[in-house]
Amino acid sequence: MAKGTLYSSEAIEFSDERTGARVRQITNCPTINHHPFYYIPAYDDAMRRLYFVSHRTGAPQIFCELRDSKKLLQLTDRSDLNEWSLHPSHDGKYVYFTAGASAWRVDVESMAEEQLADFGNVPMREQGMVGAAMGTTTLGRDDRWWAVPVKAGKVSRFVVIDTRTGANNVILESDTIGHPQFHPDDSTWLRYAGPYHSRIWTIRRDGSDNRLAYSRDASKKEWIVHETWRPGTFEILTTNWPHGVLGIDAKTGAVRKAASFNAWHPMIDYTGTRMIADTKNPDIGLQFFDMDGEDAPRRTICFPNATNAGEHWNTDHCPYDDGPVDVYAPQHTHPHPNFSPDGRYAVYTSDVTGHSQVYEVAL
Repeated sequence: MAKGTLYSSEAIEFSDERTGARVRQITNCPTINHHPFYYIPAYDDAMRRLYFVSHRTGAPQIFCELRDSKKLLQLTDRSDLNEWSLHPSHDGKYVYFTAGASAWRVDVESMAEEQLADFGNVPMREQGMVGAAMGTTTLGRDDRWWAVPVKAGKVSRFVVIDTRTGANNVILESDTIGHPQFHPDDSTWLRYAGPYHSRIWTIRRDGSDNRLAYSRDASKKEWIVHETWRPGTFEILTTNWPHGVLGIDAKTGAVRKAASFNAWHPMIDYTGTRMIADTKNPDIGLQFFDMDGEDAPRRTICFPNATNAGEHWNTDHCPYDDGPVDVYAPQHTHPHPNFSPDGRYAVYTSDVTGHSQVYEVAL
């Protein structure tokens, strides 16, 4: 099928057997379907569309659900899409993505594609299935600035693109740059992931003030992973797997315990007050809790029952400290829950049916 193809609604509504939560299955196609990575919005701010990737055409393509009709619209038709790179604009006009070694956006109304940058003959992403190998990108809250990590030989370049003028600038070169995110309130700041032993970094959009936000306790083999900004603050919330969630003030260096359970991909809502997290080893479902402190009550929203592939997570410390790790962790088997802009829903992915599908649960 070509881009612009409109598919009938595939929505199926049901109640979670154990919690009673109302769940809506968005996709129902026997192939890989998944929403964007957990800290990247799956909706535009007005919630007119819910964006996802589907392999139903034989290659990953960007789709959206038109929420008024529940029909599905195909937005791309490419052979080179980097499927975890997609980032919808907040105003609902575009979806940004990388394909091959270039940066693009598609107009969701006209379907016109525009190339914003060509990075040349480079691998673009690192090898593997996790971290920087996923090729995630980040769009500022004002939709003006788009930051894209580019693997070029032995170095990774952090490229910031002005979406109005098309100008782009390399603000940093490093060994590895992964999972970048603009600050939700101030697009002059970004955070990004470095190597496992020095994971969380912050940097200004112009490339200045690049610094490590948290020094892990190597003696405890801390595994610091899956971070996100907290809106309204300069705090970064991150998993200290599997011991809970830390809150790290990136300006003062103050560290607090925000949760004390096996939160795997913890995500905070747009108000900065509530979090949701999937869980693993054991899988106790999607956990929903307020940010009042590590002992704040939490409740189980639903049970995605995803396969959560990736046995390197079955540990109480960072496995990379023990030497090379053979990682098999297909990301479409992870729930990666995230909030809707209005805070009424969470979107997640599960392969409980035998194929990964996109779901939305009422909170």
